[in-house]
Amino acid sequence: MHMPAITGTGVFTPKETVTNDELVAAFNAHADLFNTENAEAIAAGEIEAKPHSSAEFIFSASGIEQRYVMEKSGVLDPARMYPHLRERSDEEVSIMAEIGLDACTTALEAAGRTGAEVDLVICAASNHERAYPAIAIEIQKELGAGGFAFDMNVACSSATFGIQAAADMIRSGSVRCAVVVSPEITSGHLEWRDRDCHFIFGDVATAVVLERAEDAQGAHFLVHSTRCATQFSNNIRNNNGFLRRTRDAMEDRRDMQFMQNGRKVFKEVLPLVSTHIAEHMTGEGWRSDELKRVWLHQANKAMNDFIGKKVLGRTPEAGEQPNILQDYANTSSAGSIIAFSQNSGDLAPGDKGVICSFGAGYSVGSVLVERA
Repeated sequence: MHMPAITGTGVFTPKETVTNDELVAAFNAHADLFNTENAEAIAAGEIEAKPHSSAEFIFSASGIEQRYVMEKSGVLDPARMYPHLRERSDEEVSIMAEIGLDACTTALEAAGRTGAEVDLVICAASNHERAYPAIAIEIQKELGAGGFAFDMNVACSSATFGIQAAADMIRSGSVRCAVVVSPEITSGHLEWRDRDCHFIFGDVATAVVLERAEDAQGAHFLVHSTRCATQFSNNIRNNNGFLRRTRDAMEDRRDMQFMQNGRKVFKEVLPLVSTHIAEHMTGEGWRSDELKRVWLHQANKAMNDFIGKKVLGRTPEAGEQPNILQDYANTSSAGSIIAFSQNSGDLAPGDKGVICSFGAGYSVGSVLVERA
């Protein structure tokens, strides 16, 4: 059995940002346009008028101040409200593979590795642009990696589930060096015309290199244990997919984009995640007072503050439970990895921490790591 270790991380950040003020101006213009075009139906009580949003509402509800996106002009067009992304030919590198490769290159450089030394690529993400061939296999080809590759989707928990799969294969000896890459173009699945959720998501790509600890070429994090769990819920759902054409109703239905019952999610996910982490730590003989850092899924600041307090048994001090969603918003599976990548370099050998992500499914994955 081999000890797996995280030896490098990488983050691709798009060049364009959308601030809350920009988003609100576009959304309110869209709401006014919608209300004008549907004035008679609204007056008759057939449909509801769209209310305005505000930057204050967004920040108080989420802690988000801006988000990065692959393309902002379409998002900020009141008559469109979703991005313009050029369709690529089958011979071109896909947009998911392109941004994933950027993150992988950074992570491999940090680990002191080349693509040729990788023998496993897992593309673990919520929003895959196609069913097949696997994005992971495309990334494997572009990296010049060997071995094998596959896609996986466990919504916002995809990255930690991918880390567990890679770590297990490294422990068993079937894999020597793996990359778990999470390209998340969430702007494509978000319903930007819905006031309750139009501000939630942003685009990004992350990558994590895992290999045998004895092969690590520099500072790294030992992966002591991983644990994943799922529990079915409809409270976060997207009904789009390849069977859509088989149904009679082909219109652009609301449920073909991201949908969430936020109140139920908040109420049900918080105890699920807090208990999961506590039981994982207890099972491995870890104590809360040993933790130097808790890197959580970046969905909502209030949720993270609650979970951080439960895990540590007290209010987290500055830096102990870092949030990055004020800059990136919710980036689905990538959020906890951004937090880890940007807030782990200061830890000393022997320092312990927990990486945890959670989301639709419900799903939750946790990774116990120690700086070596």
